[in-house]
Amino acid sequence: MTRFFLSLIVALMPFAAVAQDATAKITDVVTHHILPRFDALSENAGRLAEVAGNDCAPTSRELRDAYGVAFDSWVSASHLRFGPTEVGDRAFALAFWPDSRGATPRALAGLMAERDAIIDSAEGFAQVSIAARGFYGLEYLLYDPELTDAADPAYLCDLIRAVTADIAATAGTIRAEWHESYAPGMLNPGPNGTYRSEDEVLQQLFTALTTGLEFTAETRLGRPLGTFDRPRPRRAEAWRSDRSARHVGLSLTALRDLAERLAAGHPQVAAGLDHAFAKAVDHLATLDDPVFAGVAQPQRRLKVEVLQQDVEAIRALARSALGPTLGVAAGFNSLDGD
Repeated sequence: MTRFFLSLIVALMPFAAVAQDATAKITDVVTHHILPRFDALSENAGRLAEVAGNDCAPTSRELRDAYGVAFDSWVSASHLRFGPTEVGDRAFALAFWPDSRGATPRALAGLMAERDAIIDSAEGFAQVSIAARGFYGLEYLLYDPELTDAADPAYLCDLIRAVTADIAATAGTIRAEWHESYAPGMLNPGPNGTYRSEDEVLQQLFTALTTGLEFTAETRLGRPLGTFDRPRPRRAEAWRSDRSARHVGLSLTALRDLAERLAAGHPQVAAGLDHAFAKAVDHLATLDDPVFAGVAQPQRRLKVEVLQQDVEAIRALARSALGPTLGVAAGFNSLDGD
């Protein structure tokens, strides 16, 4: 009998090690990757609203700097499109892009033309078209004089303050829900929770990684690339504020951190991913093209295409090498549609 139980214990040891490994990974990612990003987003969004309350001039250096810091925080967390960020379309309320139909400038122009009093309260502004809210709406207000020059200065000031206050409120709600309920649910999955097992949690985290890579390759880089015959540099993300390439870099940095944490305990996989990310980051640094304007010139366009291929290669490596170590595959994501 003793030998039987000893044999059973030995047989179960690998499974216990795998379970312990999963627990450690999830705890590390939630504690050191996810929560700090939403803490930073909430803190910096609050600072942005505070600065706008003191100085709402669109050309204010302090306001633009605060916008940049807060926007950086969002981009660094933007691959975490699940849980509290998806409730009530909060992610879109923070970041309505791509905007293929020009809904954002149209919605903002309508508010300014009518001097709509709906912006006078937080509750009212929360009902405004989602296209007029968030960081991309604010970019128009701070960096597009063609849209704002004809606006009443007092109303423009109030609108900027409404947008920044709304960003801060949304970011604060996301942070609170992560700390109060969603993070505990990921750390303690069970039959009555959002996640029934650690495998489901790992599936979610892996999907966040691959989806983030997909968005950067196909949207952040793919949209300005367009086609060889018809490049679309003005479709680049946040080009008015010279942030297009910056967003690619911020995204790669955040996704690299997530990939490294998920690959812990598998040094060969971790080394392969690190090399692939380093290659993409190095190519990005050589572009010297903050808004991807060079996509219209064959030689400079080639560099952006190479960068896009680098990001796609990271995603392929994650699927082929990292996924199997986690026992998961990329699942449904918010880019898949209905």
